[in-house]
Amino acid sequence: MTMRDIKRRGILLVLSSPSGAGKTTITRALVTREPQLALSVSATTRPRRAGEVDGEDYHFVDPPRFATMVANGELLEHATVFGHSYGTPRAPLMAAIESGRDIITDIDWQGTQQLQAKIGADLVSVFILPPTMAALEARLKSRAQDSDEVVRARMAKSSEELSHWDAYDYVVINDDFEDSVRRVQAILSAERVQRRRQVGLAEFVNRLRGV
Repeated sequence: MTMRDIKRRGILLVLSSPSGAGKTTITRALVTREPQLALSVSATTRPRRAGEVDGEDYHFVDPPRFATMVANGELLEHATVFGHSYGTPRAPLMAAIESGRDIITDIDWQGTQQLQAKIGADLVSVFILPPTMAALEARLKSRAQDSDEVVRARMAKSSEELSHWDAYDYVVINDDFEDSVRRVQAILSAERVQRRRQVGLAEFVNRLRGV
């Protein structure tokens, strides 16, 4: 028997950063490279961008439906960012964790705090820092998704977001994309073998001991 054969509780891996620091790009790379890692699909009232697919990138809902989800306790966390609401659906995420599957999401610090309060030790949080503020601004402009006004607003908000770095379990400076992905993969690998997550470990050890 190997560690993969021992029943394990899943992980919710959360990546946060200021807009443009790389959390979404790193998240997508990890989902591609880690077969056991699935992306949590958030609900949002934000309009769909070109190329986005409902149910894959986000669950796109209107504000009244989002309000109903909040009222019914269907979301583990929710927040409003730049005029749009975002939230993490409770049912699919908890079902995955309880069945031993790992989930990754990229959300802001407010959402991470709410998740921490709701799911505790099932959460592993990573804050992604930009190497410089100039690099952060350049990345925002290179995306060509937002107006100059929105870019300025995101830069103004980034200082506040950066102040919450010390609330996270791990911090990665994204000065090299490939290195950053490898670092987060190493975090995930280590967290998977935490003793408290190996819910089938006691049974395995007892078999080894013949008791």
